[in-house]
Amino acid sequence: MALTNTIIRTAKPHNKPYKMADEKGMFLYITPAGSKLWRLKYRFDGKEKLLSLGAYPDVSLKDARASRDDARKLHANRIDPCENRKVQKTARVERAANSFEVVAREWFSKYRPGWSTSHSERTIRRLENDVFPWIGGRPIAEIGASEVLDVLRRIEGRGTLDTAHRAHQNCSQVFRYAVATGRALRDPTPDLRGALPAANGGHFAAITEPQEVGALLRAIDGFKGTFIVLCALKLAPMLFVRPGELRQARWQEFDLDRAEWKYWVTKTKTDHLVPLASQAVKILKELHALSGHTNFVFPGARSHTRAMSDAAVNAALRRMGYDTQNEMTGHGFRAMARTILHQEIGIAPEIIEHQLAHRVSDTLGAAYNRTKFLKERRRMMQQWADYLDLLRSGSKFA
Repeated sequence: MALTNTIIRTAKPHNKPYKMADEKGMFLYITPAGSKLWRLKYRFDGKEKLLSLGAYPDVSLKDARASRDDARKLHANRIDPCENRKVQKTARVERAANSFEVVAREWFSKYRPGWSTSHSERTIRRLENDVFPWIGGRPIAEIGASEVLDVLRRIEGRGTLDTAHRAHQNCSQVFRYAVATGRALRDPTPDLRGALPAANGGHFAAITEPQEVGALLRAIDGFKGTFIVLCALKLAPMLFVRPGELRQARWQEFDLDRAEWKYWVTKTKTDHLVPLASQAVKILKELHALSGHTNFVFPGARSHTRAMSDAAVNAALRRMGYDTQNEMTGHGFRAMARTILHQEIGIAPEIIEHQLAHRVSDTLGAAYNRTKFLKERRRMMQQWADYLDLLRSGSKFA
């Protein structure tokens, strides 16, 4: 006889546990303490098994029968309901372990030692306040661009557009870390390029945290484009000149024996001298074998009579997964060098400003002196190239 709600509700516990049969293998197991537990008995591969269906009254008679029927459908398809439950539980545990918040906190813990205290605090606070409440619990591999955009729109809606851009950058970093650690297939945030208005006119996105710079340098080493663009990417952080000055560099301006590059700066209408570190000279000598017969150090892909496209470096950064609107641009290598040379290496600002070819007045009123601080700048440029090598290898944080 099938059970009814009245029979179940009035059933009393005994000194020993007992069963009250329903139908199709399901029964109610009543303990001496008064617990009423749903169970399903079935046989699979010749073995008798029991499947728990929950406890009454949390699981009603109707719901217990629905679960029983689901289990019987699995059984009819030669799927063991108990084993299926174990698989589903494991999948749920794995999904929870690979949630956006779990991966993001792991990423944060890994890279925090290379950041300043203020940057660390701002980053985790931004994630906790603006990102985790919305997508923190979602499996990171299942999050799409539209979900991230919803998060960014909420931030933008508060009138904090700059925070929205920084949250976009942080999400991209977390997704790329998930890809690198095998917990996601791709970073969906590049699909949102242009979805947010620019935060500040005239601002060039730049990476200025040393550990992130190391990751960027390793990404550059793995670039799969042309050798000419690869060399430009390697020299851009090392020389930190303006992007137009780099791509239009001419071989006649270089003296590799003296390790110098002298050229005219159109923006400031001054001559400029760039001391070349030994690493830069090595790259240029390798490149000379390919483009030394042309006028330009970085000739264009279609014509050697023209310089490389002004979009080449930014396009390469995008191919490597960097958002050139909010994360890193070719011009951003200048801000990268300016920030780290002063904050991390301790170079005096006036030496850095002269190397950046900014118009810095001296005590005699001269707007710019090409040779001023030249000895210090030579030392700085070699220090900088050596420091970049440390960041690239990761030994700086070992």
